[in-house]
Order: sequence, then structure tokens, then C-alpha cells
Amino acid sequence: MAIIDHGRIIKEGSPAELIRGLGAQHVIEFAVERGGGAVAESDLLALPAVTGARLSADGACALTVSEPARALPALIAMVSGRGATLGRLETRHATLEDVFVTLTGRHLRDG
Repeated sequence: MAIIDHGRIIKEGSPAELIRGLGAQHVIEFAVERGGGAVAESDLLALPAVTGARLSADGACALTVSEPARALPALIAMVSGRGATLGRLETRHATLEDVFVTLTGRHLRDG
């Protein structure tokens, strides 16, 4: 299998190898409700078990994590310590789209 961006192969391997290349098998997606302090990418990367962080313009965040049971309590503590709350929270296994977004900086549907 290959990840192709604008007609160029940017990464090759089996689906499992490509996902392992993220450095984590799990993703935590969340949004912070207004009213608290801003969350910076560097703050998220400093959380335990976090191997990657993506912030989008609409305020959504996605963390790739090796151990959700360690990362999630730290995330909640950080957000609540800033006087904010999580408006949305989802945990899931990493997918090939996560690999594509990490490598290209955009979603498949963005074209």
C-alpha cells in the first residue's frame, strides 16, 4: 500500500506498518469549549503518552497517543486547570486517514 499526495508516493508499507509509523495506535479527538485559556500544541505534546498533536482552525484537536488511559486524565486535568471544559471527546483506534493527515497536513476530503 502507498500513501499518495498530488500524484507522488510519500510513504509505502502495509496498513499496519503505516499506522505504527504514527508512533501510537490510538487517537483522542476533542474540542475545548470557550471560557478557558487557549490550548497550545506544545502543551498537548507535553502530556504523558502523547506522540502527536493536530489543531484545526475550527478548534478541534486530535492527539495520537500510545496509552489513552494515561493521556486522557492528564488532558482533562490540563483543560479544567485552565477553567475550560471539553465540549466533545472521542477516543478511537488510529486509521489510514490519520496517517495521511499526519504526512500531508490535510484530510482526504480536502483535495
